Amino acid sequence: MSIPFRTRSALVVIAILGALAFAGCSGDAMPQYAATASDDAAPLVVTVPALSEKAQAGEIAFNANCALCHGANASGTGLGPPLVHKIYEPNHHQDFSFRNAVQNGVPAHHWQFGNMPPAPQVADDDIERIICYVRELQRANGIFDDERALAAC
Repeated sequence: MSIPFRTRSALVVIAILGALAFAGCSGDAMPQYAATASDDAAPLVVTVPALSEKAQAGEIAFNANCALCHGANASGTGLGPPLVHKIYEPNHHQDFSFRNAVQNGVPAHHWQFGNMPPAPQVADDDIERIICYVRELQRANGIFDDERALAAC
């Protein structure tokens, strides 16, 4: 029994696309971040650098709105993960991700703390200040070293 030419061609295209998709997903170009149990998210010891003026304002807003779950200096608690963690590096969680999490909430996807609810009480300007604060903490603690990741500051 012969397979019609069009069917054979379609199968070849599907096989090639599947192979390309598999090859693209198996490379090391993007770091992989596995889900982490809350046991692995014990509060960290975070080095606090000399903060820019915007980051200082972000620290105040963070302490008022985020520290209950994410800990002093974004070091984590039993209620929420540390934000000074490689998972939140700018190449994996861009500033937009932080804005989205605050404005809309996010389902749990790296940790087992549960979903993060939105925080509508946090003003847009304060979100930007908080991002600056977290990014300056991350940089001081070796999460990244590229100055361009401090765009929020």
